[in-house]
Amino acid sequence: QLVEFGGGLVQAGDSLRLSCAASGRTFSKPIMGWFRQAPGKERDFVATITGSGSVTAHADSVKGRFTISRDNNKNTLFLQMNSLKPEDTAVYYCAAGSGLVWSEVRNPDRYTYWGQGTLVTVSS
Repeated sequence: QLVEFGGGLVQAGDSLRLSCAASGRTFSKPIMGWFRQAPGKERDFVATITGSGSVTAHADSVKGRFTISRDNNKNTLFLQMNSLKPEDTAVYYCAAGSGLVWSEVRNPDRYTYWGQGTLVTVSS
């Protein structure tokens, strides 16, 4: 089970930190990722991280502003979001992959477990 926390309403330029608490078998150090879905749009890749946390990848649209990390001792995934823009407004989802390979990490269809999502709204 994955549960996201930390969404909210902020102004452009502000920061937010999303958390995703994992329980059960889902956090046996799988590749994990953050995706987002704006109203009327498809679910887009935001960032991903390997099981050890040593390798990450971020979408070009958030590179330099967002940082994914994880704490395996606390079974928690994070997304630090800085310099937020109105176009970052979306429901943010965390996901975990079972048997996922690195070449597939940007494809949401390859992830097995999903959280319920947390809404981030950035006002201009």
